[in-house]
Amino acid sequence: MAPHLPPLLLVGCGQMGGALFSAWEQNGLAPSVVIDRHREAVPGAHSLVRSIDDIPKRFSPDVVILAVKPQNAAATITELATKRPDLLANGPVIISVMAGCTTRSLAGAFADTPAGSSPAIVRAMPNTPSAVGRGMTGLFAGTNVSAEQKALCDTLLGAVGATVWMDEEDQINILTAISGSGPAYVFLLAELLEQAAVGQGLSRDVARLLARKTITGAGELLDRMPEDAAQLRRNVTSPGGTTAEAISILNAPDNWPASVPEAVAAAIRRARELAA
Repeated sequence: MAPHLPPLLLVGCGQMGGALFSAWEQNGLAPSVVIDRHREAVPGAHSLVRSIDDIPKRFSPDVVILAVKPQNAAATITELATKRPDLLANGPVIISVMAGCTTRSLAGAFADTPAGSSPAIVRAMPNTPSAVGRGMTGLFAGTNVSAEQKALCDTLLGAVGATVWMDEEDQINILTAISGSGPAYVFLLAELLEQAAVGQGLSRDVARLLARKTITGAGELLDRMPEDAAQLRRNVTSPGGTTAEAISILNAPDNWPASVPEAVAAAIRRARELAA
């Protein structure tokens, strides 16, 4: 496959970084460099190094992706800007997939380096379904990000699913509570459905199959159909039937109508605390 994605430097190749890199590699990624101390290999013409010191001297990325732990962000930026300022000389867009790290804090970390640079920074919040190409990524562009760089970010993150740009950075915290944390809410529902089925006498294997296939099938239907979620629910819910009986329990004022907004608000509150 001829490269149609430009060379990039991926700093950190854990679960999320690895999922992103795999998708990019399958979509024609130009020879790139991955920094990771635990990964054993990368495919094709790409290079795996253990530290910034080992990056090939002539390598010049169009994109730098920061996918390290948030608490290591400042140290990583300082090391990158101090040891290899040439990697930033051509103005690559910096994409952060680190939770809680604002564009302002990242810009401040770069400004505190000897180079004192002010790079183009984009904050990205992909979710775990990105690992299977069904991700949802929220994006926010800091200052100095060009239209071409935004389009490039759309292309890169679009390789693992859908993308949406936030008008204000605080909206990333809301997105985090919905699509970032959202898969855990769905997994919890699958877990509870499985437990309920076992409690009613089904075997664990059958209960798991029913719960998983029901949720993944409903999700696919929701994705493909033009109706909104409320209409799809009504389509399944015959008056006086079994579904209506169950929905009446879930829809009681103190159940889902109260707990879901409360859970989302709690996640947003925590996201803002981490970004403070």
